[in-house]
Amino acid sequence: MATNADNKCPTASGSIRAEYPVTTPRDSSLRTRDWTAETDSPALAASSDNVARPSATSERIKIRSMSSSVSAMGGEYLPTWRLRERFAAGLSAMYGSEVPAYTTLVEVSTQVNRDYAARHPGAQRLGSLARVTAERHGAIRVGTPDELAAVADLFAAFGMVPVGYYDLRDAVSPVPVVSTAFRPIDAQELARNPFRVFTSMLALEDPRFFDADLRARVQTFLGRRQLFDPALIARARAIAAGGGCDVDEADDFVAQAVAAFALSHQPIEKSWYDELSRVSAVAADIAGVTSTHINHLTPRVLDIDELYRRMTARGVTMIDAIQGPPRWDGPAVLLRQTSFRALAEPRRFRNDDGTVIEGSLRVRFGEVEARGVALTPKGRKRYDAAMARLSGNEDPATVWGRYFPATDDQMAAQGLAYYRGGNSSKPVVYEDFLPASAAGIFRSNLDRDTETIAATRIADDSGYSMGWMAGAIGRHIHDPYVLYESLSKEALA
Repeated sequence: MATNADNKCPTASGSIRAEYPVTTPRDSSLRTRDWTAETDSPALAASSDNVARPSATSERIKIRSMSSSVSAMGGEYLPTWRLRERFAAGLSAMYGSEVPAYTTLVEVSTQVNRDYAARHPGAQRLGSLARVTAERHGAIRVGTPDELAAVADLFAAFGMVPVGYYDLRDAVSPVPVVSTAFRPIDAQELARNPFRVFTSMLALEDPRFFDADLRARVQTFLGRRQLFDPALIARARAIAAGGGCDVDEADDFVAQAVAAFALSHQPIEKSWYDELSRVSAVAADIAGVTSTHINHLTPRVLDIDELYRRMTARGVTMIDAIQGPPRWDGPAVLLRQTSFRALAEPRRFRNDDGTVIEGSLRVRFGEVEARGVALTPKGRKRYDAAMARLSGNEDPATVWGRYFPATDDQMAAQGLAYYRGGNSSKPVVYEDFLPASAAGIFRSNLDRDTETIAATRIADDSGYSMGWMAGAIGRHIHDPYVLYESLSKEALA
């Protein structure tokens, strides 16, 4: 078992060697993903005393007491969607205990949804009130391809597969990560529980953010940690292969999975964290600590503008704007998002002399989203053109109306959006994310801009792409457009 001393960050002189091989975009796709609990090298298991996290027992108690409808299932075998339901509920309960303002956000979202549905007869065209109110997406961050592959293995046990590739390095507010989203893809699975997790990996090989010296030291640090107990990942693989598990096993497995994403209270090496923060607060949140955690959980709301107003009225400080398309009277498209500002959370820091001091970090926040109809590639091109014209002083709704028709009938007729069976009253919900919005919310919750060395004209030769990521995690990454096209061709019930 490693000790706290073993976890000291690497120094500029490089006096600490990485104990495990470091994977880069150039070679990770060639490495096998078939490691097991017996063959993986032990380092910092999530359940070790190096990472002060809730025990699996305490999380198991929370999960059992959450709701009789979730924890007291009949039958002896739970399929993956039932496990996903429990996992989402467990993470929500845990995050609410860690970030109390999130509980307020969920309460207000539920109230807004009920009020909106009562006033608008067609409110449930994009999903039942029960589904919308229960819906969540989470966000986590990891540092290496191997860590991302472990996440893929874990989430597969919940029926969640990688969909889409997002490069936040290219956003107006660049973030040094590349991302995918793990979610269910079958229509029935989405209707049962659409829980999705936006998962970002540090783009360490991009020289615009990390010079050779810092990259080597980050690789050393990341190479010496272990985010997940290998036994948990092996168990997840078995459950994924079997399509579920016995009800007696479910509580323990879900509790361990939830606990793996709890915020650690282990002291953070202050000088190392500060150095990474000068590159990016997101880089520090990923590679400045020895664990991962839920960065945010996001409820879904039917009227995000009203949600913003009510949260502000409660004295909650929101970010400056709602990300995504403007409010208008026509069909809602894709995704609108906002959040309350990240709150200062108490954390402990270790100075270079070994003393531990009290401090705080602002990295976690409460996001909320409103989802619309999924756009076709033609519709997405029009969306991008419309978004580019919203920066002026003209009324945003007026600008939007020049690019999109005012009815679903017209949207369908012009091939701008997906509808089930071609029926314009049955829109296909957009289940994915928008990189510009994600980067914008990340940036709105940071105290400083990401620093790149792009001004020095250093070329990005990192090789990150969807194909690279698929090879790195050993899994097919689904194209969202292919999924939406398939859903649109399904016969109506």
